[in-house]
Amino acid sequence: MAEIRFSGFGGQGIIRCGLITGKALSLYDNKHATMTQSFGPEARGSACSSQLVVSKDRVLYPYITIPEILVSMSQEAYDKYEPDLLENGILIIDTDLVKPKPVREKIQMFAIPSTRFAEELGNRIIANLVMLGFFTAVTKIVSPEAMKKALPGMVPGRFLDLNIKAFDRGYDYGGEVLKTAKPAKTKKKTAAKKKTTKSKK
Repeated sequence: MAEIRFSGFGGQGIIRCGLITGKALSLYDNKHATMTQSFGPEARGSACSSQLVVSKDRVLYPYITIPEILVSMSQEAYDKYEPDLLENGILIIDTDLVKPKPVREKIQMFAIPSTRFAEELGNRIIANLVMLGFFTAVTKIVSPEAMKKALPGMVPGRFLDLNIKAFDRGYDYGGEVLKTAKPAKTKKKTAAKKKTTKSKK
């Protein structure tokens, strides 16, 4: 089971990130997923989030408790939700809009200039799809094929091709980042190796 929080400000398509991912998982990746959402009374411009609980089995409790993955696309959202992230979780940020604090020791952080990439593609409003592609690549929670199948009906039809291009841009960048990323569980593997060596002696 995995608990995921997408966060940013109203107007960035944060809720849609949760809806697209949930649809992809449930309809095209043979998994179970529930989504909840939250935002302030101002909605547009204030911190908002969508939460997903993902499981291979039926989800009995639809709300997240301690998120293992946090996606932040605004500074306010990062400041609000980062303290709740699991101590060995995954943090994904938009480098154009978030200036993170020093990362807690066991947290693995991935960063992408998703807003800048969206602007290069012609419309900064598709930054959320760039981020979804990146999220798909670095977490491997959901397949890229399922995510693309989920897009029709979730984005305006006339912009479907552009949204797919945005997703692919983020996904390709995520692949590049993974090639140079430090493994998240290096310390645990080292500890296990030492234990094996002692037992042989």
